[in-house]
Amino acid sequence: MAERKTLVSVLVPAYNEEATVERAYAAIVSTFSKLSDYDYEIIVTDNHSTDRTFELLEGLAKRDPKLKVIRFSRNFGYQRSLLCAYKAAAGDCSVQIDCDLQDPPELIPDMLRLWALGNQVVYGIRRSLADGFLVAASRRSFYRFISWISEDDLPVNAGEFRLVDRRILNELRKVEDTTPYLRGLISSMGFSQIGLEYDRADRIAGESKFPIKSMISLAIDGVLNHSLLPLRLASIAGIVIGMLSLVLTFVYIVGRLVLGQEWPAGFATTTILLLMSISINAIFMGIMGEYIGRLFLQAKNESQPIIETKINFAETATLVPFRERQ
Repeated sequence: MAERKTLVSVLVPAYNEEATVERAYAAIVSTFSKLSDYDYEIIVTDNHSTDRTFELLEGLAKRDPKLKVIRFSRNFGYQRSLLCAYKAAAGDCSVQIDCDLQDPPELIPDMLRLWALGNQVVYGIRRSLADGFLVAASRRSFYRFISWISEDDLPVNAGEFRLVDRRILNELRKVEDTTPYLRGLISSMGFSQIGLEYDRADRIAGESKFPIKSMISLAIDGVLNHSLLPLRLASIAGIVIGMLSLVLTFVYIVGRLVLGQEWPAGFATTTILLLMSISINAIFMGIMGEYIGRLFLQAKNESQPIIETKINFAETATLVPFRERQ
């Protein structure tokens, strides 16, 4: 009886990628055609694309049963779609890669080699970025900032391109989160992790699905999911303002009663201090509201995106990796 090959699940999120989805599929298939010791499955999560992405995926899936497609009932966001893909993965390990091929599939063999050496997470480190100077600088600054404030050990300049072991996949199946930040979540799990440097290419076709608004939203998720610093800043600011108020009150009393000072009315000063106090309160109430809002969303228990269509999935099959079957 022939020995089973190690199964690798390749996870590809897609949204309006009609210009790239066929190229991405061909590039992944070509990569694994050179890996005789590995079998593979490709899981594409279509975030309810409005172009021909799903139509093209249907055509490819009819010809190749190794291509599996999950289409959601609406756009549930990049991170939630990825978490669904991780939970659907049946492989001994999985590799996450974007549909735009900015992260090269040719690096998958190097990731598998590092995984075979015992590393349970192999994450890509972006040595260079094809973005403009301002965007690239903003990305790198954010990576360093969140690593600095986080209580977890988050790698700098690491994006979504990564390989994770079955052990990690099993842990991700337990996650019920309405606002996941997967790169941080996986990093915070620990185990043996190693980085692999590479130069990130420019998008081969189509348009980026990550405008500034989405980047800011992802950054907020990253900060709030991995740090209590914003809440602690509110406490620190309150203490500092309270201490300054006590000092100013003491100075006023001493000056008035001991030194006999006649202070001016100070209407402008009082007004400015009041406005500053109101502004600070509003800012920190907003920060606390962000945390409370996430608790509310979590309490609604709507973490699982609604699946509209699944292609090439055996619904009755138990997702057990090959290593455990042997």
